[in-house]
Amino acid sequence: MAVPKRRTSKRKKRARNTHKKAPAIAIQVCPRCQAPKRPHRVCGECGYYAGKQRVAAREG
Repeated sequence: MAVPKRRTSKRKKRARNTHKKAPAIAIQVCPRCQAPKRPHRVCGECGYYAGKQRVAAREG
């Protein structure tokens, strides 16, 4: 079995792992009430999705 000759330095290890990160959360504006929402989800403020009301609107 192959064994590394030298220990991997912190710099090499961190450079290799720079791509291992969570993607940024996408935020869109609701076309009906202009509130920020996640794509492909019901708007939390007005309760609309795809032009139809799916859940009751939030009180307040």
